[in-house]
Amino acid sequence: MSVCIDITGLPAERIVFETSPLAELAVALHALAEPGHHPATQGWATAISAALKPDLADRLSEADFLWRSTFSDIFMPFACVAGGHVRPGATLAEDLDILDRLDDEEFVTAALEFSCGSRYAAGLPSPLVDRARHAIALELAASRGPRQLGFTQRLLADPPTVRAWVRRLLEDCDEAFFADTWRRVHPQLAADARHKTELLRHKGLEEALTSVSAALSLNTAGGRTRIEADKLAHGAATATDPAVGPGVTFVPSYHGWPHLLVLHASGWRPVVHYPVAAPELPSAASVELLKLRLEALAHPVRLRLCRYIARAPYTTGELAHAHDLSAPEVSRHLTVLKKAGLLTTCRRGRYVLHQLDVTVVARLGSDFLEGILR
Repeated sequence: MSVCIDITGLPAERIVFETSPLAELAVALHALAEPGHHPATQGWATAISAALKPDLADRLSEADFLWRSTFSDIFMPFACVAGGHVRPGATLAEDLDILDRLDDEEFVTAALEFSCGSRYAAGLPSPLVDRARHAIALELAASRGPRQLGFTQRLLADPPTVRAWVRRLLEDCDEAFFADTWRRVHPQLAADARHKTELLRHKGLEEALTSVSAALSLNTAGGRTRIEADKLAHGAATATDPAVGPGVTFVPSYHGWPHLLVLHASGWRPVVHYPVAAPELPSAASVELLKLRLEALAHPVRLRLCRYIARAPYTTGELAHAHDLSAPEVSRHLTVLKKAGLLTTCRRGRYVLHQLDVTVVARLGSDFLEGILR
């Protein structure tokens, strides 16, 4: 499973690393709404939530589907402005001015994408002009709650008024907490963007992608060149759409981990929103490896074997005797565990001993969470 960006024939100078205050505000709001996803910023989230004025907290709850369960593309509007490459704003006000340049259909379609599901990149008509999409948007909003349904109804009935309300809400967030937060994190994000730009320029795209995330890779099979993001999702985009200007934008994020976001909507320039590296953040396990490990541990016999080899190293013969199994049967189960990277082996004379890698198993829960949230 992966999300792919076709960059065949794209000039290197069209791959850029830039910061965006509006994109960072989106993940900051998500971290406030879902602090359990972001253990590294829970202290910040707790302090900000406690200091929010009731009116602002109340208004944030109305529109929280824009950042709680998905990250609405309206937070990266530079990727949708027609007429060539548009850079993110240097300030939140500039980013909001770019957002104002989207027409109502573009804004509403992006704002009411509740799930980023299988139809996300299909280029479906806007709920403003399509009755079926209009009904689906209301149905999905209703499942979020009555206040979210009311917000959606107002947005569909009067987009300009609600767009002005959203802008004011984000400006109030800036005044309440985000301006200070952005001043604190922006130097690190800008330094990261400069570093990745230098890597791209001097060592090439593959090296730059590796430095962004272990979940990103470059695929040159079949005469095409693609950036692939290892995610529990399928998606594809092209970076050569002349309507919005060919290119791919990489945007670093301080609050984003463990989320690696790939904007690949039809009619938008692709964007990769990635968490900046930090010493305390472990490297991500691939989705395929995570799948192998979960499948390996799902078998009841292998679970019983793990109970033994978690405590001490055992030979195949010892395990067969302890569980009333044949040695070949035990060997087959151990092979599955080893292929999944869950075993270590050592030789003692003519005996081979197997032991569960408890460090890897201990990380399995966080690997699983990161894999499904990535």
